[in-house]
Amino acid sequence: MNYEKNPAQIRKRCLVFKDSQFSTNSRIKIVYRTPIYSTMLGFITRPHHQLLSLLCPGLRILRLSGLCAQPRPRSMAISSSSWELPLVAVCQVTSTPDKQQNFKTCAELVREAARLGACLAFLPEAFDFIARDTAETLRLSEPLGGNLLGEYTQLARECGLWLSLGGLHERSQDWEQTQKIYNCHVLLNSKGSIVATYRKTHLCDVDIPGQEPMHESNFTIPGPSLESPINTPAGKIGLAICYDMRFPELSLALAHAGAEILTYPSAFGSVTGPAHWEVLLRARAIETQCYVVAAAQCGRHHEKRSSYGHSMVVDPWGTVVARCSEGPGLCLARIDLNFLQQLRQNLPVFQHRRPDLYGNLGHPQF
Repeated sequence: MNYEKNPAQIRKRCLVFKDSQFSTNSRIKIVYRTPIYSTMLGFITRPHHQLLSLLCPGLRILRLSGLCAQPRPRSMAISSSSWELPLVAVCQVTSTPDKQQNFKTCAELVREAARLGACLAFLPEAFDFIARDTAETLRLSEPLGGNLLGEYTQLARECGLWLSLGGLHERSQDWEQTQKIYNCHVLLNSKGSIVATYRKTHLCDVDIPGQEPMHESNFTIPGPSLESPINTPAGKIGLAICYDMRFPELSLALAHAGAEILTYPSAFGSVTGPAHWEVLLRARAIETQCYVVAAAQCGRHHEKRSSYGHSMVVDPWGTVVARCSEGPGLCLARIDLNFLQQLRQNLPVFQHRRPDLYGNLGHPQF
């Protein structure tokens, strides 16, 4: 069977990096969700592990995980060759109070994402650091013009890819008066320029039994507005941060404004993570018919705090198409906007809304 004549028959659904202790020498884990069509042998086959090891030396092949087990309807499976679709990388890290070590870890992942052909890499909330207390958080924070963001702009230029920096502890212009910061999502293009900033609008003030209390409003200013979706090489992206995912009005507003990808960089805790993380992300994808990309913090940051991990990409049907586990690493997924458009045509929920009954919930206000 000729690959060029049958592009819709080939689909590599999920590329997953080693998610234990990360190093640039880690082997790549590849998970195939559907049969692979062999261009050499001319018939449908699931490649044998030994054959793939011969064809791809150095790769470590895993069997299909039940974690990605919600197939799309057959009629909406694939609209084009997966090799032609934009590739995004979702990075998972364990931030500490050591900003330079955190940057080194993130830079390794970003460079690996670029080497693998990603056009956009997503980093989680608090990619810059996770401090032990409020005083340390405020002391380590920087303005957007600070040295740390300068290192990331240089990294974006060096690697030639876009960066979603999921939650920078940003000192505002009135820092001297307020002594508070913003939780700021920064989007850089491949030239290192800031193309968008979104400041977290829903602050996490919760006290969950068994999980470290969080009172973000004690040191953080809520963002004043949403950010209009931004055109990127992967699609039109709507920016949000972590706790924002619990408010569907925000995701609906971004979808109404044209978003094709919603991103929720996060640092979910060890109690809310297993209970709510995947459920919320899949719900946001299904109700907005958008891709959802969620880079997450993982592991123990210091003696007071740990995070759930399980970074993932969910497609508009609600299928988890890529995910990490508990440890540092990255996963990759291809964004199929033709599939997104086909789904929206076949299931036109936005045309069926009844604002006459419940108002313009999620109507964009930018």
